Amino acid sequence: MSNSVVRHGLIFALLGALLACLAVPAQEKQGARDKIVWPVHPHLIKKVEPIYPPLANQTHVSGKVTLRCVIARDGTVKEIQVIKGHPLLIQAAVDAVSQWKYKPLLLNGEAVEVETTVDINFVLPNKQKKADPAR
Repeated sequence: MSNSVVRHGLIFALLGALLACLAVPAQEKQGARDKIVWPVHPHLIKKVEPIYPPLANQTHVSGKVTLRCVIARDGTVKEIQVIKGHPLLIQAAVDAVSQWKYKPLLLNGEAVEVETTVDINFVLPNKQKKADPAR
């Protein structure tokens, strides 16, 4: 075998082992249910964009809202906890993310709850370009 074939095989084996190590130690027991703290974002299948709050727009507030979310076994967002963000932006972020839907995460063939972190970036809409004074 060539060195590149062996190298590629080792890379794929290491990546698989890394993903397995990240998921397994993060399991938490919650009563009779398992919940996975997932270090990468699960597969999002429905994304609702947040509506920029008019007051935040008028006062030129922008920034990031960080949310901790629990995704239920059916892929719906079950719980949302605000980690940080500007008060004028938080409700719009929560309203949007609460409508998101994920592909259920399967562990050993069974759907499990997932805890993940979501960042919503609010960027002020561009001002309309002024008419060219040369015209």
